[in-house]
Amino acid sequence: MLFFTESLFWISAFIIFYTYIGYGVILFLLVFIKERFYPDLPAEVADNDLPSVTLLIAAYNEADIIEEKMKNCRSLKYPEEKLSVLWVTDGSTDESNEILSRYPEVSVCFSHERKGKTAALNHGMTMVNTDYVVFTDANTILNENAITELIGCFADKRVGCVAGEKRIFVKDKDAASSGGEGLYWKYESKLKELDSRLYSAVGAAGELFAIKSSLYRDMPEDTLLDDFMLSMHIASQGFVIRYCAEAYAYETGSVDLLNEQKRKVRIAAGGLQSISRLGGLFNIFRHGILSFEFVSHRVLRWTVTPVLFFMALPLNIYLAIATDERIYHLLLMMQALFYLMAFAGYCLRDKKIKRKSVFVPLYFLFMNLNVIRGVDYLRKNKGLGFWEKAGRI
Repeated sequence: MLFFTESLFWISAFIIFYTYIGYGVILFLLVFIKERFYPDLPAEVADNDLPSVTLLIAAYNEADIIEEKMKNCRSLKYPEEKLSVLWVTDGSTDESNEILSRYPEVSVCFSHERKGKTAALNHGMTMVNTDYVVFTDANTILNENAITELIGCFADKRVGCVAGEKRIFVKDKDAASSGGEGLYWKYESKLKELDSRLYSAVGAAGELFAIKSSLYRDMPEDTLLDDFMLSMHIASQGFVIRYCAEAYAYETGSVDLLNEQKRKVRIAAGGLQSISRLGGLFNIFRHGILSFEFVSHRVLRWTVTPVLFFMALPLNIYLAIATDERIYHLLLMMQALFYLMAFAGYCLRDKKIKRKSVFVPLYFLFMNLNVIRGVDYLRKNKGLGFWEKAGRI
């Protein structure tokens, strides 16, 4: 019994460490070796070669932010004659369509029945006749060169999808939801960059990404993570997902942890659903480095690691009691400190604090807990592709 418990504890500790720290370290070293000995040649596209692009915005009852979004669209530096703007107002019951009718450059794809974002994308893509399509959310603000930067990456013929960078508006002082999310996305963006530099980014965020239109395939309408499924399906065909930090989308953080929980639980459920539908990517003999990145960056986070994370404390308590090994007492003290810091962050969750690192233990615990909740969400919402929007600041 003791041998089994010790073995399980150390295997758990290794997988947890590898998932959140070790993979990043290995990735950094592999990228360093690759770029030292096998550097990629830069590819450039001349302005007169810029292709036609559709900016596709799927929205549900977003009347309050349409004017701000359209102001942002009009500020984008891309030839007007080559840029089409398409809004897909999936079952919207507010004034979205009426407001959009005031913009002559906008096409609107409307469905009376709300079926969810994936169904909206499938519907909207039937109206796209441009070489490339850029997907973005209604509540995000793009930098003025975003589309030019995204499209420039397609000069590399291996690229089938380009992921922009998601950025969270971080204030001088923030609460746990927005402060923790902002720090998380900085870390996540660095991993995406390294994945891309090694071989391919592992998925794209729906706030901003682009694809070759010819590579789009309709997805099941109950798909929860349409951005991840679409981009990884393209990668599974032998194309790469390039990460472009020069193209970014800003959005505000969730208004509080309850609203952030809605997002995280849905994402976790979508992650589990995606893994079941992208099983072919486990074939390392076919997909090579992509399989390694897929398992290390995504699969472990959405499956076994959160379970092992919550098992580590009771296993550690048992080993500290059952043995005289100092290492178990030291690790137990470290775990206790982590949970105390998470509790302190929870107590301060609604306070506006300048030192946002105080929320890191809480947000880390919060993310893993919501992966467990995602299992129940997936069971209860089977067959549904829409969700309740989270409140934003």
